[in-house]
Amino acid sequence: MSDKIAMVPSAVNEPILNYTPGAPERAELIATLNRMKSEVIEIPVIINGKELFTGNTSTNVMPHDHKHVLAKYHMVGPDEIAQAIEASQETWQTWSVMPWESRVAIFKRMAILLAGPYRHILNAATMLGQSKNAFQAEIDSACELIDFFNFNAAYLQEIYAQQPLYSPAGMWNQVEHRALEGFVFAVTPFNFTSIAGNLPTAPALMGNVALWKPASSSVYSGYFLMKMFKEAGLPDGVINFIPGKGSVVGPTVMESEHLAGIHFTGSTAVFQSMWKTVGNNIAKYKTYPRIVGETGGKDFIVAHESAKMEVLRTAIIRGSFEYQGQKCSAASRIYVPRVLWAELKESYVAEVVKIKLGDVADFGNFMNAVIDASAFADITAYIDYARNHADAEIITGGNYDDSVGYFIEPTTIVTTNPHFKTMEEEIFGPVVTIYVYDESWEDILDVVDGTSPYALTGAVLSNDRGATELAITKLRHSAGNFYINDKPTGAVVGQQPFGGSRASGTNDKAGSISNLTRWVSQRTIKENFLPPTEFPYPFMDKE
Repeated sequence: MSDKIAMVPSAVNEPILNYTPGAPERAELIATLNRMKSEVIEIPVIINGKELFTGNTSTNVMPHDHKHVLAKYHMVGPDEIAQAIEASQETWQTWSVMPWESRVAIFKRMAILLAGPYRHILNAATMLGQSKNAFQAEIDSACELIDFFNFNAAYLQEIYAQQPLYSPAGMWNQVEHRALEGFVFAVTPFNFTSIAGNLPTAPALMGNVALWKPASSSVYSGYFLMKMFKEAGLPDGVINFIPGKGSVVGPTVMESEHLAGIHFTGSTAVFQSMWKTVGNNIAKYKTYPRIVGETGGKDFIVAHESAKMEVLRTAIIRGSFEYQGQKCSAASRIYVPRVLWAELKESYVAEVVKIKLGDVADFGNFMNAVIDASAFADITAYIDYARNHADAEIITGGNYDDSVGYFIEPTTIVTTNPHFKTMEEEIFGPVVTIYVYDESWEDILDVVDGTSPYALTGAVLSNDRGATELAITKLRHSAGNFYINDKPTGAVVGQQPFGGSRASGTNDKAGSISNLTRWVSQRTIKENFLPPTEFPYPFMDKE
């Protein structure tokens, strides 16, 4: 059978370009930024490789200059969704049985294209459309997605190599790792182009077909991904690009009897609603859908009194304010012992005030804009709440302005209440809350564990190994990605498989073999070379 292999080649992480002054990649990226922001493109729906201009349109703008339109994009309705489902099922007939070598070759070519001619295009699209600085775009839309393609190809071969350990003489036992029957519905977020690229392609690599609904605010970068997929040789209909309103796309797609899986990253509320819809429709599906989701987080840093001051300060700043705190892994609640607080506060505030925010084209800016007007309103409401509450004090930032772009200063709240609103609720912006604790180390770990329904990422900063071990034990289920003496962000494919449990998702670990196993259905095959020719068994013989 074509899915048997003898060896599993290794994958390595894509080197990160630094875009330092004078570096050739910096000049190339700036030129690409200038070219792309000088154009307004029209983005179609793409079904079975065909571009459809539905006339039902919306726009993508630059969050840091929201009057600047980058693209007009077309959205699907029920008719286009029906076409996409039909096209996916036609394509499934050939793609699901294509030899694994051919599928891997396509994805290896994607990695080559992204490392080469598409690197600056995807980085620029992510910078312009999602307001990421050059470094954040590089580690996301270039390096991480290249890693997804390469490591997933290696994991595929490892999965196919998993065969029964024993076949008796005269018999051959095999396991076939089949594609799911139907299509996978990939629903992707705005904040990571790499996630947007991985959610439809990981199932596709395993022989599945996908309907991909990108976040409305990242259709721009999603379109360039589709162009790259096409250039890499991905057959038409394997991934169908269906931008549109979630209220239209989601319910319509999930009504289909051909729904075989959901690959989702987004809000907890939306994921729970989708799961309920699947449950209500369960009798109509041809197969039980695989449901894989990564949702919200209320990620923590808890410091022991032995923590190094510079390490703690840097972990808070980078963990909280990189990409404006719009990472599901971003630090959002911090626990600092009182013995460290006075010194930390002084140095921390002095560093935060150095942070510059503004246009992504200015490489001196550490922060840029939040994604859109809705996010701006939600985040600033938390700042206003803290400003007017007796249990809280704002020690950095607190100001915001959306006249040009959706800019919010890096805001730090200090609270006297470990269950203050901003310690418990997901904000998804450049707002972090610090609780200065007097509790014992054991007691504060209990507070950390019990404060949030989420369990995505968390970090302990300690140079006391006994304290560290206690944190590892007591916070065992508090974070799917747990960091020691580091910020709780920046998981690397092949190094730290990413995902959380509790209300943070199904913890199927993007960037690991466990995620890809969700997109195959096993068939066991027993072949008997010496089949019996009579029905009686030996025990039936008479003495």
